[in-house]
Amino acid sequence: MSQDNKKEGLNIELNEDIAEGVYSNLAIINHSPSDFVVDFIQMMPGVKKAKVKSRVILTPQHAKRLMKALKDNISKFENQHGEIKDLDPSSGIPINFGGPTPLA
Repeated sequence: MSQDNKKEGLNIELNEDIAEGVYSNLAIINHSPSDFVVDFIQMMPGVKKAKVKSRVILTPQHAKRLMKALKDNISKFENQHGEIKDLDPSSGIPINFGGPTPLA
């Protein structure tokens, strides 16, 4: 196979801080004509203030590719582990996780 026909691999660096990941249990998505902004938020039980832990800004084309990739991966996950149960859509954003009311 000639050098021109070989697919070049993508060399991706993942440093230790990023590799640890960020926990998020809520995402809020906004968009403009040129960008999609995804804020990943961490909500804690009994705490009324949540913090944005990470923000990712995507082009519309990349947002659509991400949507397709998520859809494909969710389908594969559900084939292996069963259906992912969704929250009741009428409940809105889960402000209280159902734990005890904080006293402090």
